[in-house]
Amino acid sequence: MKISLIKLFLLFSSAEIFTGNLCLAEPLRPQYGGGIVSNPEFNDGLKGWSVFGYGQIAERTSDTGNRFLATDRRSLSHQSMSQKVYLQQGMLYTFSAWLQVDQGNTTVTAIFKTAKEGFVQVGAVEARSGCWSMLKGGLTAKSSGPAEFYFESKETSVEIWVDSVSLRPFTEDQWRAHQQESINKVRKKTVAIQAVDADGHPLPGASVSIQQKRSGFPLGCAIASTILQNSAYQSWFTSRFTVATFENEMKWYANEREQGKEQYADADAMVAFAKQHGIAVRGHNVVWNDPQDVQSWVKSLPRKHLRRAVKRRFNSVMPRYRGQVIAWDVVNENVHFSYFESKLGKNASSVFYQQAHQLDPNALMFLNDYNTLEAPVDGNVTPEKYLQRLWQIQSFGNLSRMAIGLEGHFDVPDIAYMRSALDKLAGANVPIWLTEVDVAHPNESKHLEDILREAYSHPAVQGIVMWGAWHPEGCWRMCLTDNNFKNLPTGDVVDKLISEWRSDNVAATTDADGLHRAELFHGEYKVTISHPSSNSSSSVGSLTVDSASENNNVLRVMV
Repeated sequence: MKISLIKLFLLFSSAEIFTGNLCLAEPLRPQYGGGIVSNPEFNDGLKGWSVFGYGQIAERTSDTGNRFLATDRRSLSHQSMSQKVYLQQGMLYTFSAWLQVDQGNTTVTAIFKTAKEGFVQVGAVEARSGCWSMLKGGLTAKSSGPAEFYFESKETSVEIWVDSVSLRPFTEDQWRAHQQESINKVRKKTVAIQAVDADGHPLPGASVSIQQKRSGFPLGCAIASTILQNSAYQSWFTSRFTVATFENEMKWYANEREQGKEQYADADAMVAFAKQHGIAVRGHNVVWNDPQDVQSWVKSLPRKHLRRAVKRRFNSVMPRYRGQVIAWDVVNENVHFSYFESKLGKNASSVFYQQAHQLDPNALMFLNDYNTLEAPVDGNVTPEKYLQRLWQIQSFGNLSRMAIGLEGHFDVPDIAYMRSALDKLAGANVPIWLTEVDVAHPNESKHLEDILREAYSHPAVQGIVMWGAWHPEGCWRMCLTDNNFKNLPTGDVVDKLISEWRSDNVAATTDADGLHRAELFHGEYKVTISHPSSNSSSSVGSLTVDSASENNNVLRVMV
């Protein structure tokens, strides 16, 4: 038997978001009824399925009567079951399957073999014995033609069990429609405003004006110290963004290039600038686990002195900016690299995160890394590996303010895979931000728009920061403006989306019950109401619309 689950809505379903990290006694039914997969639940035995890599496969039945497919006598990692499908260029495909192994735990990867692109990894999962785990993946077809998907595990001694397989194609228009549906659901609220007189009686025919003062969704960009003396840069930035990350100025190697000689002048000035303009700041970063970004004097320290130096770093930078930053990238790129673990022991980062929570308990503590969204081929930091690292750190202590930071340094994004990765990570139930989004590709403006739309529409994403700090000689990978702060095509994309994700000024009249209802994006609003019976107008300085506010709340304004 397989478990059925009612979907909440088409793509962002309860199953997709909240069961991605569970291991179930019975698999769920295939998403979308299996899509274009033939015989997805193996109710017709082996029909539609083939052997891949000259191995052997067999139909199995569980004690509850559930049918599934299993490999048998594997000697090569790619020997498994497969099915041939036809991919259509430009279509976005969601892929899922439920997997189990007969012993232990091992990573199982889903791979598509195509004529033009070769072998394309679309997702992975840590399959376990004794329960079923859901593999979620996705791909965008770069060309039309036949393809064959199969499953791979480097551990050849285990049997791979597969059930409830699904491959569902979507056009770009369908995908965009699903994004908009989600945006309307998770980024907006309907609010009711009622005009009343001094006795509390409703006032029909009152004029209502609603103006959005600030967006409720954190959207930002990296900045460099070049902003401090450049008024044009300041005007361009502050008119658009509500969040900033300092490109280098708060990093250890910038603050203490020589041992014992700390320098915070640039970071202090940038924090003051941000505070002056109501810009939230992400602290980036306390220490960096990539050895190439560790200062030579730090590398020369023996273990005992290294531990002391790191502790001094935490006690220097974090109290200095406590209460002035909303978050910290505590141990940067901690999934890819392990410099401090190699020097101070396997729990080094867990100790650092615990110390960070104690030093700044109100800030979010991010596990920040790259290629979890960008590249399914990077086996070091798949969503599965990312979550394993997150849980390892969380299990070390009571770390209640952890968050997921996804850098997002893209070339050509695969939006279908990106969604599957976000769905998987959402199962951790901690805030998710895209922290360093940029694109290095001739068609970067289109790709940037695709990435931003996908992130903004996903219910689990709580903030986006782009990586486009301006320098006269150019930006690291992607600029948003030229040197005169005239938008490049990428900047035009940002402005278009900022405008699209704001509520237009509302001018309306209350109904017979003195009410006006408006669907508004999350944010802060100024509400002004006037009525012919009164010579004055009544103004509400700050109406806040967010995910916590109830649709049925009525704001009553006396005129």
